[in-house]
This record gives sequence, structure tokens and C-alpha cells, in this order.
Amino acid sequence: MSDTHAHSVAFVRTQDVPMAPPPSNAAGPAKWVKDNLFATPLNGLLTLVALYFIYAILSSALPWILGGIWNAPSLAACRDILDGASAACFAVLSERWNQLLFGFQYPDDQYWRPGLAFILLFIAAAPVLFFDLPRKLLAFTAIYPFVAYYLLWGGTIFVPILALVGVAGGFMVYQRLVAGSFAAGFFGGIAAAFVIWIIGGWLIPDDASANAMLPAVPSRYMGGFMLNMMLGVTCVSLSVPIGIALALGRQSSMPLIKWICVIFIEFIRGVPLITLLFVANVMLAYFFPPGSGVDLFLRVVIMITMFSAAYIAEVIRGGLAALPKGQYEAADSLGLDYPQAMRLIILPQALKISIPGIVNVAVGLFKDTTLVSVISMFDLVGMIRGPILASTEWNGVYWELFGFAALLFFIVCYGISQYSQWLERRLATDHR
Repeated sequence: MSDTHAHSVAFVRTQDVPMAPPPSNAAGPAKWVKDNLFATPLNGLLTLVALYFIYAILSSALPWILGGIWNAPSLAACRDILDGASAACFAVLSERWNQLLFGFQYPDDQYWRPGLAFILLFIAAAPVLFFDLPRKLLAFTAIYPFVAYYLLWGGTIFVPILALVGVAGGFMVYQRLVAGSFAAGFFGGIAAAFVIWIIGGWLIPDDASANAMLPAVPSRYMGGFMLNMMLGVTCVSLSVPIGIALALGRQSSMPLIKWICVIFIEFIRGVPLITLLFVANVMLAYFFPPGSGVDLFLRVVIMITMFSAAYIAEVIRGGLAALPKGQYEAADSLGLDYPQAMRLIILPQALKISIPGIVNVAVGLFKDTTLVSVISMFDLVGMIRGPILASTEWNGVYWELFGFAALLFFIVCYGISQYSQWLERRLATDHR
């Protein structure tokens, strides 16, 4: 065979050609920028305008923040150190951090108590928020409210123990009666708990607080961001089950229960929260027995819980209305009674639909806890507007204090929002 014929035969490769990397504009950061920021001429123009505004804001804010003063006894000392330069006076945060977080009357040597209660909150909430965790952890979740109460308020340990016994007794009565009627079990459990509390209150000795392991701290001594957290966690935790009961009551076939729930929901939703807070401050004490001495914190918790429960009830009612009628018929075909159908079939689906609305109410409620400053409760905003800005050392510091408050609220609310989005993705079991 000649050399010319040999070279005319096509060469067949025995191995695959190595995969070439994709073009730089088809993958990686360049593709993301092209698809998300400069996909169209209009998007590109809006991106450039947004970048300009971001640059304008950061070019002014970053030097003010990075050049801030952290160590100074007063605003005048800050200005002397800055010597005419424009920068923040973060020294107010260094000097008054304890008042911003715990109020100005909570004992300094007892700060570990709310700090410990805050850490235990995450442990108690974990099995409720992340249901893949062992169910045995729910035992600590059940006793956490009573542990947190004793850590924050102190005094005699018989009070949280009595409250725990009353709740446990009421739950046992509820389990026995709910098989016959949900209403009988619900109201029977509440009545049993109150009976235990009343009898136990007579048995607690008057001098029990004298030998308490933790010194008692009155509610009026609590303030700062700790008060906002206490109100937010307590009211959200109570308003969700009450809202579920109101939503079910509004759809009840019994006219009396239905109209009681309708009137309650519509009345509460038609009244501003600040009005309810004034009622809690001035009028609600008249509805308790004379000499009972119900403190302001409990009255505010009652009013805020009623307010948020009415809104959550409407959110959950929307979730119930979104379910097809076939779900109710399926529960009937399985022979389930009303409590079993609601617990096993209807409510799990309705609550999944209602997650965005419930989270929206929870975030709004947490931010609305700052309204308690108008009734002389020194929460975070009340501390800033009251004792701190009224002092001669820090009169005139605004951006630093309110920026710190905004940062704390943003962290909490953003965390709640991110958890709700994770929960929606986790529960997205339907076919889309």
C-alpha cells in the first residue's frame, strides 16, 4: 500500500475527547449576573440605578459607622474626641447596654437569670420548631414555661410548681372528657386547673418567699429588650391555640358558640391595639377580685394575646376554607369523630396553608410590643425615649440608639421569616 493511500484513510479515535469547560458567559458568576442583573436593557438600567443608590448610602454611612467612638462617658466627651468629625457615638451602647437589654431596675447581679432563660428557650422550642428531633425533648418544652417563670420572677418555688400541677391536672381531665365531647373536655380541663390553683393557693404558706432560693423580682423591674422578648414569646405561644379554637368555633354548627366567636373576633379586630393597652392599664384591674393585685404585665399579656388571637383565627379560617370538601368527607368515611378529624386530617393541612399568615401576624405582634411604652412600661423603645435620652449625659443621641433597636428587632423578625420559609419547603409534599 502506497503512502498516499495510507494517509487518505480516516483516523478513528479510540478514547473520548476530554470535556471542555463551558464558556465563561454560560456558567458561574458571569451567567448569574447576566441572568439576574442584566437580562434585559430595562433590568440593566434598574441595576445601575440601584447600585448608584447603594453606593451613595454606603459612602456616607460606612465612614460614620467605622469611625464611631465606643469609649466615652457622655455625648459631650464623644464630641470632644471627634473634634468636629462626623462619626457615631457608640459609647452610649457601651455605657447603657445593660439598661437597653434588661431595664434600669433589674438587679445587676441577677442578669444571669434572664440570660439562662433565653438560652433554655432555644432548647425548649427546638422539638416544636424542628419536628425531626426526638419527641422525648417535648418533656422539657412542657416544663419550660414554669422554669422560665421562676428564673425571671424568682420568689417561692411553690408558685410555678402549683401552676404545673394545675395544668397537668386540667390536661388529664381533658383527656378523659374529650372522647365524649370536645367542649366538655375543654371547659372541664380549664375548670379542673382553676380548682387545683385555688386550693393550692390556700395551702402555700405566707412566709414561703422569705426562704426563696432566688430573690423575687417584681414585674415593674423588668424592661429593655428582655421585656419585648417576654411579651412576644408569651403572647404568640398563647394566641396560636386560642386562635385555632376561635377559628373552629366560628365554623361551629352551634349558633351560641359561633356567634360568641364571631362577635369576639370582629370586636377585637375593630379596635386598635393601643386602645386595648390603655384598657389593660386602667380598666382591666376592675374585672379581677378586689385585692387580687394582678400586675400590669399579666394584664398586658391578656390584651395582646386577645388581639393577636383574633387575627390568627381569621388566618386559620382562611386555611380551613381553602381545603376541599372531600377532606371532610374522607374523615367521615373513616369513621372519625370531630376531634379526631380535626387533629389528624383537617388542621394539619389548614395550618400548613396558613403558615405565611401566622408568621406575618407573629412578626407584626413582636414589633407591636414596643407600644407598651405608652403605658409606662420601659421596654427597649421606652428605655431609649425615657431614662436614657432624659439623662444629661446622652441627651441628643438618636441614630445610635434607635439603630441598635432596629438591628435587634430585624435579627429576630428575619430569623422568624427564614424559619417560616424553611418550614414551607419542608412541608411542601404536594405535587406542583
